[in-house]
Amino acid sequence: MSAPKKIVDMMMASDFFSQWLGIEILEVKEGTCKLQMTVRKDMLNGFGIAHGGITYSLADSALAFASNSHGQKSVSIETSISHTESLKENDVIIAEAFEEKCSNKIGIYTIKITKSSDLKVVALFKGTVYRTSQNWLNSTED
Repeated sequence: MSAPKKIVDMMMASDFFSQWLGIEILEVKEGTCKLQMTVRKDMLNGFGIAHGGITYSLADSALAFASNSHGQKSVSIETSISHTESLKENDVIIAEAFEEKCSNKIGIYTIKITKSSDLKVVALFKGTVYRTSQNWLNSTED
């Protein structure tokens, strides 16, 4: 198992919110990841569409997994999202995180969320993380 996959599996094991969302990890590499989830009825707002926090939360998880995949523990310090399309119950959405810049202390990522049925962009997310001095894996591990 690759180090990025091992790290994300460790994170997901204790990430009960991402588990509640029903997030599936499709792909993880250093600095990037791809996640999928299905919008459920209990995720809808009073308009009968997905609450904005749902796509935000999916993107936030993608940010966490992508930014920690290098092995250095990272935490978000600034995030923003633009919602471009509404989502309904049973829509399957995919979040793809891309690393734009990664230095010793700061990482910047963009996350694109699309509907899997037509690949229409439904939200765009930008996140900045602080990269701590702590590591996920010991240097003696593979």
